[in-house]
Amino acid sequence: MKNTIIKALEWRYAVKKYDASKKITEDNLQILKDSIRLAPTSYGLQPFKAIFIEDEKIREQLKGKSWGQTQVIDASHLVVFVAQKQISIADVDAYMQNVANSRGLKIEQTTGFGDYIKSSIAPMTEAQFMPWNVKQTYIALGMLMQTAAELRIDTTPMEGFETEAYDQILGLTEQGYTTAVVCALGFRHAEDGNQHQAKVRKSEEELFQTI
Repeated sequence: MKNTIIKALEWRYAVKKYDASKKITEDNLQILKDSIRLAPTSYGLQPFKAIFIEDEKIREQLKGKSWGQTQVIDASHLVVFVAQKQISIADVDAYMQNVANSRGLKIEQTTGFGDYIKSSIAPMTEAQFMPWNVKQTYIALGMLMQTAAELRIDTTPMEGFETEAYDQILGLTEQGYTTAVVCALGFRHAEDGNQHQAKVRKSEEELFQTI
C-alpha cells in the first residue's frame, strides 16, 4: 500500500480550470496558512508575506496582468507571495525580540546570533539580496502545495504574471515588497482534461545519484 503522502503527490497536478462554485472551508484555510507560517526560512527571518486576495475586483485586475489565466479569478483563493526588497537592522532586532519572547530568553542572550545575521545580510546590495530572498517564498510555496495535496485541495503555482503591474495593483512598492510567485487554491473543474493525463517524471535512475 502506498504511503498517503505519495498518494497525495500523485493526485495533485497544476490545475488549469477551477470550479468557481467550490470554496475552501475556514478550517482548511487556517491549516494552509499555518503551513506557510511554519515553513523554514534562512535564519528564521521570514522576509516575505503571503497575501490572500479575496476582493473580486482586484483579482479581475490581476487576471489582466496574468496573461488572462482564469485560475486567478475562478480558484477559491489566490495567494500572492511577496518578498521584502531588503532586510534592515530594525527587522533583525525585531526578530531577535521575537526569539527572546518565544524561547523565554533575555534579549541579551540573542545578541551573538543577531550580530551574525546583521553581518551576513547588511553588506548585501538589493541585487544580491533579492534572489536569496525570493527563494524563501518558494520554500513556503512548496509547503503550501504539499499541505493542500494532503487535504485534497488543488493548487496551481504561477510565474506567468507582470511583476511590476502586480506590485502597483497591490501597492507593494511603497511597502518595500515585490511579487515573487503566485498560487491559486481551490478545486478542479470536471471539465479540466489535465486531471486525466498521466504524470510525467524522470525515472529514479535518471534523477537520483548516490556517491
